[in-house]
Amino acid sequence: MVVLTLLAGCETQFPAVRLRVAAGNKSGVYNTISQFMAGVWQARLGTQRPEVLATGGSPDNVNKLLSGEVDIAFSAADVASKPTSGPRSPRALARIHDDYLHVVVRDDGPIQQLSDLRGMRVATGAKDSGVEFIAKRILALTGLDSPGMLTQQSLDLASSVEALRMNRIDAFFWSGGLPTQAISGLGDAMAIRLLDLADDIPALRRQYPVYDSASIPASTYHLAGRPVNTLAVPNFLLVTDQMSDDLAEGLIREFFAALPELAQQTPAALSIDLQSAIETDPIKLHPGAERFYRGEKI
Repeated sequence: MVVLTLLAGCETQFPAVRLRVAAGNKSGVYNTISQFMAGVWQARLGTQRPEVLATGGSPDNVNKLLSGEVDIAFSAADVASKPTSGPRSPRALARIHDDYLHVVVRDDGPIQQLSDLRGMRVATGAKDSGVEFIAKRILALTGLDSPGMLTQQSLDLASSVEALRMNRIDAFFWSGGLPTQAISGLGDAMAIRLLDLADDIPALRRQYPVYDSASIPASTYHLAGRPVNTLAVPNFLLVTDQMSDDLAEGLIREFFAALPELAQQTPAALSIDLQSAIETDPIKLHPGAERFYRGEKI
């Protein structure tokens, strides 16, 4: 009865539409949002239930979107803004939550800043992941990507946490929302520190203006000392220029209509804001999304 009531309230129905969503790791925020919104879009837009696909992260998501394997994708802005070629171009429905760069080390170790990673064992994220993408950019810009500078390991978050705990690595990169539960759990098990990037941020942002300056409060992970200066990267909800304006408008309209309930599923949704959702530069907003925001007087 609830579903029928919701459907009756929709102006536009898409009963023949079958959507596929590139949602990242099964335990990640993208996947949580995708699973919840699949039910919302089915109920409110009358689509068949969207298929939520587990993927390797932002690079995999964007590749699948532009190849036509999926219709909707979540991606970090740095990956989404890479130059593309082919018959499809990415279009944004919204800027959603921001991810924060974490460089995690043992609190009792010698690593105090990025340059101290020289000669160390460093996990740079799972292969072809968004974490690896930003980690490699930073290592290249700081000269730490040269042969022999450090020992890189391709590990996902769970493996990185375990490897640091067991002293098999000296540091790991992560880009995610606040707090990231796996890092919170690591902080409960051992004393950790996040590297402060204050000295490196100006050069990083000059080279890659897609990143924002940000800080992680010490209380987020019960750290000693002051807030940690780092980079934030926006996340976008993406489709392509081949999606109809009506469908794109319906998707983003119901996304924001369901936001209070979505926030009960993941804390990351608490930072999603209608006013800032249109800030998707350098990715163009989809015309259907623009129509929605105009209707909301944004």
